[in-house]
Amino acid sequence: MNDNGMVPCAHCGEMINKRARACPYCGSDERTGWSDQTYLDTIDLKDDFDYDSALENEFSGGKKSVAWWKSWTVITGAVILLIFLILILVQI
Repeated sequence: MNDNGMVPCAHCGEMINKRARACPYCGSDERTGWSDQTYLDTIDLKDDFDYDSALENEFSGGKKSVAWWKSWTVITGAVILLIFLILILVQI
């Protein structure tokens, strides 16, 4: 605490009077911790955010799609079906 009765706001860091019930800068108080209207005011958000580009960047890298015939499930199912058909033909 400073000698002049000012303390930093626990939320935004601005100097406020130690007897203040809420921060005049961010709206933070003991009960809520922030104001729903102003808690994002200090964050530098881009106005030109491209959602489609962000979505593609997030999900396009690393994992590549596998052809359906390369899937282990399909290959295993085909082998089991082939064995089943061979066993039926042998018994006829």
